[in-house]
Amino acid sequence: MSKGKASAGKAVGKIDEPHGYEFGGPLGAFGISFGLPVLCYAFTFLCNDISGCPVPTILHPSNLALNKLKSDAGWPSEGFLGLASVKATGAVLAYYLLSMILYRVLPGENVEGVQLSSGGKLKYKMNTFYSSTLTFAILIAGTLAQGAEFPVWTFIWDNYVQILTANIIISYALATFVYARSFSVKAGNAANRELAAGGHSGNMLYDWFIGRELNPRVTIPLLGEFDIKSFCELRPGLFGWVVMDFAFVAHQYNTHGFVTDSIVLIAAFQFLYVFDSFWMESAILTTMDITTDGFGFMLAFGDLVWVPFVYSLQARYLAVYPLTLGIYGTAGVLGVLGLGYYIFRSSNNEKNRFRTNPEDPRVKHLKYMETASGSKLLISGWWGTARHINYLGDWIMAWSYCLPTGIAGYLMQHTSPAPASSEQSSTDGSFVGGRPVGTAVVQGEARGYGMLITYFYVLYFGILLVHRELRDEEKCVRKYGKDWEAYRKKVPYRIIPGIY
Repeated sequence: MSKGKASAGKAVGKIDEPHGYEFGGPLGAFGISFGLPVLCYAFTFLCNDISGCPVPTILHPSNLALNKLKSDAGWPSEGFLGLASVKATGAVLAYYLLSMILYRVLPGENVEGVQLSSGGKLKYKMNTFYSSTLTFAILIAGTLAQGAEFPVWTFIWDNYVQILTANIIISYALATFVYARSFSVKAGNAANRELAAGGHSGNMLYDWFIGRELNPRVTIPLLGEFDIKSFCELRPGLFGWVVMDFAFVAHQYNTHGFVTDSIVLIAAFQFLYVFDSFWMESAILTTMDITTDGFGFMLAFGDLVWVPFVYSLQARYLAVYPLTLGIYGTAGVLGVLGLGYYIFRSSNNEKNRFRTNPEDPRVKHLKYMETASGSKLLISGWWGTARHINYLGDWIMAWSYCLPTGIAGYLMQHTSPAPASSEQSSTDGSFVGGRPVGTAVVQGEARGYGMLITYFYVLYFGILLVHRELRDEEKCVRKYGKDWEAYRKKVPYRIIPGIY
């Protein structure tokens, strides 16, 4: 690969040859595109504050009745129309607009991305840390002024399903927009627009899913140019994950009158993880999401729906079932997190320092092998232990998000079906409605079954990391050829040293 920078006006506009289907091809794309939104709704309705987690009907499948299931799940009385609302959609769009305004008006570092196949490099404005810190400060100020009843927190809980629907619709619309617009990409264009190597197979559904254009950008009146993929990668979805967590902490306090160590740990861990990503924002420019994958439904849905709504499942569970870990439980969870974070952050820092400044005293001693393309592959230090050692740290951290839920599962026991006075509230039949007087949260026969939901993240994330590693291996084999074979002999393990 040439190390020279091509000027924008002389961009070659090369389009890589397609290299086969991934994710099961068109059939897999269909299943993921229309199955995962259903799964998000399933998590929402089958784990709730009306009947339990999972809902009692699921625990007795032989007696399964649709009307009883709908009642237990809190299915809207309006049917499918109740899944969305103008109010929630407007609030979500306002949140997106705020993110865009803060991106534009706040200062940020301008960073060049990796070299494109056209020979040029795109420039990115990095200020997610500043915009998210400002937004979070506003939320904290509102909470200090109004307590856990701060309207942002209560709005999220009361309109959770409708907020989920709004984000799903946005992800479908955004994927369709960038797919249609990708057909305007022309070879030799001055803007360095390119098609993703795996995104122009010719199958419309698959290309819409996987992403046809590599780095789609759009200019919005008064706001300027936005790189859609990098914008969605860290905001608004990743920050939305943190906002969801804190809304659930507030709900636990509003419901039970206290906040447990378990939900504090999860909210703190995930806050640390997210804001660490914001602080190290430029590191995303060397990830597969930015350098290789096109932007289609896969990334749009993953960034805007899957991350904020699925990754926050544990905090949502604990908002209803206030589990206390105690000193020893807390210490154990902290130990798991510390180990994972140390591996994750130190390995990523080592790689980024070596890529940006190989003469840095902290990485100068590392051994590497140079490929025919001019790239340098680390064969000592963290990256000498496994080819994706950072994935191991990431997965260990994932356990610390799930362990605070313990042996999960609960049932709602309603002992008084109606309010006794005007100062008490009864359930309104919705997912987020108030509880009847005398409602108790017990584990009962649901104990253990809730783990299918609260530990789903660690199972899914492990599969995701292995799949991502396999995709990266295929990319590196194509890129480096025989050099990659030699590298694999020097660094034989993929993720877990000595095991895998």
